[in-house]
Amino acid sequence: MNILVLNVGSSSLKFQLIATDEERFADNSDTRLAWGQIERIGGEAVYTFRAGDGEPVKGTAPLRDHRATVEFILSWMTGAESGVPIDSVAEIGAAGHRVVHGGERFVRSVGIDDAVLRGIEETIDLAPLHNPANLRGIQAVRSVLGPGVPQVAVFDTAFHHTLPEQAYLYAIPYSLYRRHRVRRYGFHGTSHRFIAYRYRQLTGRSREEVRLVTLHLGNGCSACAIAGGESVDTSMGFTPLEGLVMGTRSGDLDPAILDYIAQKEGLSLAEVESLLNKQSGLLGISGLTNDMRELLAEAEQFDDRRARLAIDIFCYRVRKYVGAYLAALGGADAIVFAGGIGENAPAVRERICQGLEWLGVRVDPERNAAHVGGREGRIGTDASRPEVWVIPTDEELLIARDTWRVVHGIETRY
Repeated sequence: MNILVLNVGSSSLKFQLIATDEERFADNSDTRLAWGQIERIGGEAVYTFRAGDGEPVKGTAPLRDHRATVEFILSWMTGAESGVPIDSVAEIGAAGHRVVHGGERFVRSVGIDDAVLRGIEETIDLAPLHNPANLRGIQAVRSVLGPGVPQVAVFDTAFHHTLPEQAYLYAIPYSLYRRHRVRRYGFHGTSHRFIAYRYRQLTGRSREEVRLVTLHLGNGCSACAIAGGESVDTSMGFTPLEGLVMGTRSGDLDPAILDYIAQKEGLSLAEVESLLNKQSGLLGISGLTNDMRELLAEAEQFDDRRARLAIDIFCYRVRKYVGAYLAALGGADAIVFAGGIGENAPAVRERICQGLEWLGVRVDPERNAAHVGGREGRIGTDASRPEVWVIPTDEELLIARDTWRVVHGIETRY
């Protein structure tokens, strides 16, 4: 089945067309037929498309909304010159959507009907920047492909529904949880779930016997403690702002800082929240950039103090979470790196693991340097306990597989 996978933002859309089915799951023979992204929807949009392993096609087009964007993508896919091996939209069997927030209602991937749409709408208060855009993507596909093409919602929060109360509740009046569902939800669930699955596949270990600390490190960052295939703790909380230092997000801080900054700078709480989400993290500390590659280059070539400081704080915060989650799990089989930074920055991985030698963590310098650009495998020495791995994440593949399972009435747990 050809499945269209969509990740929709307020003015952006990323997509992949993936051919997958149950037989392909076992031997990882799923085929990525096309991928692309469009930015600046609502005006003169900028797009990058690619068919299979072909050369990217870049350009601009006036796209007024998400419906027009979906039509544009499908027109390109089915065009004779695209190189995508489909002749018409009738060859697309289903669409899978990344939906950021499922609240407490959606604990697994589900087929989209009117009741599910209402449920996603009811969580808009929890994800006001993301869920409305996700809904627009769903409505756009329904409008263009018709209601007969099944659609599936795959929720970022669903994997973390297994967190125990001691992990997801905050130490605030319990009535606030009862009335407003203020709690830890966690995000990046599709990534952490894929990493755990792939680790088990690579090592031949059963779901029940594996304990992992997974690290999704990109512009957004999160850590997750996984036992028996289930999330038992994670660093992001009520929103994606909590936890690790990220590209532009602060991560953990004293909540009293919000009111203090508001008073000192004459800002509203909304403006302070925006500052913590968009002007903090690596960008805020360095004053230069939120891109770890650029910070590493600045530190190496020019010995920039604040670039070094941003890297040090980033690595220190991750190391603290690794230690905490090893304690929460009572030890782990492996620490696994993923995400743009986790997959491509050996220097960062090495710094994070420095100081964990007393726990038995040993990084092999040659293996670590070799595992970049999508290469998966062990970067720890053979004697390292826990093991240290790099496993590139593939959230789109997981969404495609979940979509196939839901359409065919098969349990999505794996």
